[in-house]
Amino acid sequence: MASNFKLLEKKVALVTGCNRGIGRAILDLFLENGAVVYAIDREETSLCDYRNDPNCIPVCMDVTNSEQIKSLFVKIKNEQNRLDILVNNAGIMKDALIGMISKEQIEQTYAVNVFAVIELIQYATKFFKKQKSGSIINLASIMGTHGNIGQLLYSSTKGAVVTLTKSASKELAVFNVRVNAIAPGAIDTDMLHSIGDEKMNKLMSGINMGRLGAPKDVANVALFLAGDLSEYVTGQIIGVDGSMIV
Repeated sequence: MASNFKLLEKKVALVTGCNRGIGRAILDLFLENGAVVYAIDREETSLCDYRNDPNCIPVCMDVTNSEQIKSLFVKIKNEQNRLDILVNNAGIMKDALIGMISKEQIEQTYAVNVFAVIELIQYATKFFKKQKSGSIINLASIMGTHGNIGQLLYSSTKGAVVTLTKSASKELAVFNVRVNAIAPGAIDTDMLHSIGDEKMNKLMSGINMGRLGAPKDVANVALFLAGDLSEYVTGQIIGVDGSMIV
């Protein structure tokens, strides 16, 4: 018998990077479980499929734009007067060998993967402290916990996400605010397929479960962290990697 129980009923969530892959899977699963979701993406037309869903509120914006971030949280306050979940999923990957990494690549990658995450956490925390509740879920990476050849830049940003998650969890626990991160391995997304066939074959040989992860595999963990089933879980970096060796 199908259950009508929804894990995120009456919760308000903010999810960045919703246009495809992991972000889209998290958006779909959160909506399926009853959340009102502010779905963030840079492309205005990327979320047209959701225009008839009253619980999905698409917002076209750049997470590196401080004024747009401020306006977003004003909008949430005016429309909902609460926020329960923040998912920092938006990210970019600029791979280059040491000696070939440009200053522009460094600035762009840190702007999206680190600086925007910190800024969004600071705004969301204003809601969470007042409510004495909230869940922050950051998307890290197995590269941020283990590193990888040719990924000094990307892995360093995701390593920053790991440590900022642990620090924020310690600071916010007194307010009953949980902060966790998910560290995916090789997930079947457009970003992964951009690495080319040779690198893909090498990657597959190091996954002990013998398959790429699906975006839904990551979304399922995000759902657990977003809801009340994880009410005593904080400061954790949860790998979703199929026992991948890096």
